[in-house]
Amino acid sequence: MAMPVTPSQTVGPFLRIGLDWLNSADLGGSDAPGERFTIEGRVLDADGEPVPDALLEFWLADPQGTYGEERERARDATAAPFRGFGRVPTDGRGEFRFTTIKPGRVPAPDGTLQAPHIVVTIFMRGLLKHLVSRIYFPDEAANADDMALNLVPAERRRTLIARRAESGDTRLTWNVVLQGAEETVFFDV
Repeated sequence: MAMPVTPSQTVGPFLRIGLDWLNSADLGGSDAPGERFTIEGRVLDADGEPVPDALLEFWLADPQGTYGEERERARDATAAPFRGFGRVPTDGRGEFRFTTIKPGRVPAPDGTLQAPHIVVTIFMRGLLKHLVSRIYFPDEAANADDMALNLVPAERRRTLIARRAESGDTRLTWNVVLQGAEETVFFDV
C-alpha cells in the first residue's frame, strides 16, 4: 500500500515562546573594561524583505582573547564580569541591535592568531539547520592574516566586515542577507 507524501514541517517560529528570558543585548557587561561598540543591522531574505522572527546568538572572546570556561578559570575575583554571549531577536522590520566590547585575538587551529571577531548563529523559521557566520571589525589590520577570512573569496569578504555608521562613531552596521547576490558568507560547522 502506497502512502501519500506529506509536506515537510519547518521549525518555528517559536523563538519567543518561553525563551525571552535568554535574550541579552549587552554581550560585554556594563562594567567590563574595553572598547565598546554598538552593532546594528537587519536580517533580509532573498528579495530584500525583512525577516521579523529571526534570532541571532553572538559568541566572542574577552579583550584578552579568552572564551567562556577558560576565562572563568583565570578570572580574578575582583575583575569585572564579561558575558561574551548574547541573544537578540529581530523586530518587525528585521532589525537587531546589541552592545559589546571588542574581542581580543584568539588562536586558530593552526596556532596563528585570528583577527578580532564575533561568531554569529542565526535561527529562523524555515531553517532546519542554523546558519553560522562571523562579524569582523572594519579597519582591523589583523583581518589580512585571519585564517577563516582568507578562506572566503576576496569579493565576498565584505559581507563579514561591519561598516562604521559614521567616521569616529562607535556604532557599526552589519546585515545578514540570506540569499542572492549580496548573500552573507555562512560557514559549514
